[in-house]
Amino acid sequence: MFYDESLVEEIRIQNDIIEVIGQHIKLQKKGSSHFGLCPFHNEKTPSFSVSADKQMYYCFGCGASGNVYTYVMEYENYSFVDAIKVLADRVHINLPEPEMSEETKKAYQYKQKLFDANRDAARYFYQGLLSEKGEKALTYLNERELSETIRKKFGLGYAYFFRDDLYKYMVSKGYSEQMLLDTGLIAVENGNANAYRDRFFNRVMFPIFDIHNRVIGFGGRVLDDSQPKYLNSPETRLFDKSKNLYGLNIARNARKGHIIVVEGYMDVIALHQAGYNQTVASLGTAFTQGQGNLLKRYIDEIIIAYDSDSAGVNASVRAIPILENAGLIVRIANLLPYKDPDDYIKSKGAVAFESVISAATPAFIFEINQLETKYKLDDPESKTRFFSEIARRLVHMENELKRENYLETILDKYQIKKEAMNKEMELLGKDVGIVQEQKQTQIEEKSRRNEEATLVTEKNLLGFVVGHRDIYDAINQLIKPDMLLDETYQRLATMIYKAYDEDTSLEPARFINQFVEVDEQTKVARVFNHNIHVESQGQLEKMLNDLVYHIKKQYIDYMARKVSSPSDLQALLDEKRSIQNLNITLKQRN
Repeated sequence: MFYDESLVEEIRIQNDIIEVIGQHIKLQKKGSSHFGLCPFHNEKTPSFSVSADKQMYYCFGCGASGNVYTYVMEYENYSFVDAIKVLADRVHINLPEPEMSEETKKAYQYKQKLFDANRDAARYFYQGLLSEKGEKALTYLNERELSETIRKKFGLGYAYFFRDDLYKYMVSKGYSEQMLLDTGLIAVENGNANAYRDRFFNRVMFPIFDIHNRVIGFGGRVLDDSQPKYLNSPETRLFDKSKNLYGLNIARNARKGHIIVVEGYMDVIALHQAGYNQTVASLGTAFTQGQGNLLKRYIDEIIIAYDSDSAGVNASVRAIPILENAGLIVRIANLLPYKDPDDYIKSKGAVAFESVISAATPAFIFEINQLETKYKLDDPESKTRFFSEIARRLVHMENELKRENYLETILDKYQIKKEAMNKEMELLGKDVGIVQEQKQTQIEEKSRRNEEATLVTEKNLLGFVVGHRDIYDAINQLIKPDMLLDETYQRLATMIYKAYDEDTSLEPARFINQFVEVDEQTKVARVFNHNIHVESQGQLEKMLNDLVYHIKKQYIDYMARKVSSPSDLQALLDEKRSIQNLNITLKQRN
């Protein structure tokens, strides 16, 4: 952590969570809490609860939880340090210089200078578009029917025809050649280490923003017949094409229930101008797993609206498994007879495009439709191979309910007998490769379920402990913090135990401050939002015995796999036998 713990806590205390969250969503007081529509998932009935007493929030719908820092990090996708800075500024607290090593400090400052260089270049390009030299570029954007408002929103600009124009300007601003090389704004001229040229010239410029609205790179479109038609910044310290998406800085806050993925800059801008501000595009590369994982942080459903030509169809087919592997629901928009979203909206209008989104085809059906074009359904042999390929894809579908639903759709569409398709799927399922794959999937799924069960068990035990001192007294000698397998819960347990031992308060929001990542803060917050209903002391004691038993057993099994000494192993076996006789009792409660 860059800042002193007491300062971080002071900033949190001065930023009332009701006021901070109330800036973004409408909160209504009900009892001791405030409720509103959750900003992290789509809902019609408020399930988002904010407690003024605890200075925490919790969503009963999606499980989002944390303190004011967590909220800012989640809502704005900021780092913990960024959240500290924003909240400190909000309450007019001056932050000291971050506590970091000299080496780290230099690296941090240099990175900030790279951001500054990109920002200044973007401003220069923007002014260039409005100058006399940018008349041709402005005419092009006007012909594309882009308004002044949307040009400003995306910071569109123009790189002059002269090949050293930006270079000279940036050097005059005090930026070194090395720094400009590190941003990708300039390049070495023909291998001459002492001669530099602008990477972008005579192009309409598209600044590329990260999710914090910082310029990390650029895209440029030529205004003549030069190649390449579009040119992007190279990979730099700031710009990784595989982990960023054009327009995501805006789309991530759209809260539309889905995000539309298109091919290029102009499609994104045209759709935003038409009111579809949930639109993004990949950055001149094939869709990557990093981009899929990034989208999953904000949404559960993706609608692909690539160009309707064969290249766009093929790109959609390649993107589907990547997005689905990230856990996203994928649908494909049908733009025919129009070429791309921009063309569709210019021809049919923004309102009509909503019907394209609503009617988007589920990814599996889209894939089957594309597969059908490779077979002749009036040829029995070709038709058989086609149906066999459908069966193979259904066999590979892990979710049984999903597989059954798609099977019914396929049977109805192609008028296939269910018995025949089931027989084909059964035969394919016996294929060694598929069987092995399914077994491996089952093993991985079992492992995942066990891991999730362990997390729930540890969370529930800590939830009881933070709520009741007598429970801590009853279990602290049985369960030590290092017996918890989850590192976050280990750290939290250590803090809780220390607080009880030193007889200090267990203030939830203060504990959350000790964790830097959003996922960690959310896990900690859920411990303090523990809400398991217990009807009697007897039921509570039984639950505690079960929780302690499972945690100790899990820990003993884990240690047994690591020890090599026979005596150590015997000791673990003896301890495992002893936990069969656990009998945790609590003092009678009123």
